Amino acid sequence: MEDTNNAPKSKTINIITLGCSKNTVDSERVLGHLSLAGFKVVHDGDAYSADTVVINTCGFTADAKDESVEMILRMAYAKREGIIKRLYVMGCLSERYKDDLRDELPEVDAFFGVDDMREVIAQVSGLPCDMGTARRLTTPPHYAYLKISEGCNWGCGYCAIPLIRGRHVSVPMEDILKEAHELAAKGVKELIVIAQDTTYYGMDLYGERRLGELLHRLCAIEGIEWVRLHYAYPTRFPDDVIEAMANEPKICKYLDIPFQHISDNMLSSMRRGITKAGTLALIEKLRRSVPDIALRTTLIVGYPGETEADFKELEEFVRTVRFERLGVFTYSEEEGTYSAENLKDDVPSRLKERRRERIMSIQEEISLDNNRRLLGTVRRVIVDRREGDLYVGRTQYDSPEVDQEVLISHDGELVIGGFYDVRIDTVDMFDLYASVV
Repeated sequence: MEDTNNAPKSKTINIITLGCSKNTVDSERVLGHLSLAGFKVVHDGDAYSADTVVINTCGFTADAKDESVEMILRMAYAKREGIIKRLYVMGCLSERYKDDLRDELPEVDAFFGVDDMREVIAQVSGLPCDMGTARRLTTPPHYAYLKISEGCNWGCGYCAIPLIRGRHVSVPMEDILKEAHELAAKGVKELIVIAQDTTYYGMDLYGERRLGELLHRLCAIEGIEWVRLHYAYPTRFPDDVIEAMANEPKICKYLDIPFQHISDNMLSSMRRGITKAGTLALIEKLRRSVPDIALRTTLIVGYPGETEADFKELEEFVRTVRFERLGVFTYSEEEGTYSAENLKDDVPSRLKERRRERIMSIQEEISLDNNRRLLGTVRRVIVDRREGDLYVGRTQYDSPEVDQEVLISHDGELVIGGFYDVRIDTVDMFDLYASVV
């Protein structure tokens, strides 16, 4: 929760953020503009922290939708009980289902879609909003997410993002660089570049992909020490991005690139626009060009029509490639998507879950083996926080909130947001334990 400076509750607004880092950026913009308007703001507070609550929802998966609905119901109850006075809902769930939600939840004063940020701010504050770069970070002050585009053009069979966020729209490069300079001036040292698809950046504005150029220009900003790339689509991956990762010291040797599957049968049905051969060739090129790269991927099991042979192929893919970071989702049908309207969800739920557990079991063995190879080595880390007697940091190969951490024992004081060389003393599957050199 952010500091409200003991503000009166009637002058305080609570923004609750659910979902991904793209939502985090949207909430931070709302927080920043409301702060400029003279309000005290709380992030992820409880029902007693403010008399006005804004919930920024997620509607990407069934679990995310359930979490968003549960939070709305909780705050609607608080409003009925007189604990809060005003309740607003924004974001992805509101974009997809605002008419249904409006009928079911009369306690909500207004629903807003994903492109209605100006209207959210004006409605909540009672003042006109001229959208600029105002932003109040909810992350630790030494790192920030930098959103470079909205929407996606690919139309994968399972994905509702184009239905929610629309087609790909890039932020002009000069606006991105202006925001990055402002973040650096506030003490941000690590920029985490995000979008629904970062590798498509620039096509709509410049007629060509310009992510490689953007990465080089971000690296030139004084004060920025790490630039990290998330959500890179594998199809027609830009060569200049690989070149930038190989040659720019500030770019973390880390890439979040969701492959989703490896069977040609599944890749075609998912409408991914890439084959097994193309996937393996890209991985080989990435690891050849950036030898110490850490690859994070996500996979989907239980997609309609996934046979045992398809799944065995996926298992072998995981064993062979040995991803440094990996997550697995079980397929859930999303209304309006290609797969929901054209394919039968024919893999039983229990089998989906067994397949997910099997992939994660393989990955746990790989992760532990990879970590054991780090024993005795010295790694540069950034310190995110202190927990009890330990400091918690990350290497360049790990992104906050989703990847493993380095737990550091040290008798003295370490600076939060500072960089240190540490020796890896012990390891487990998903964490490293270290001491300062």
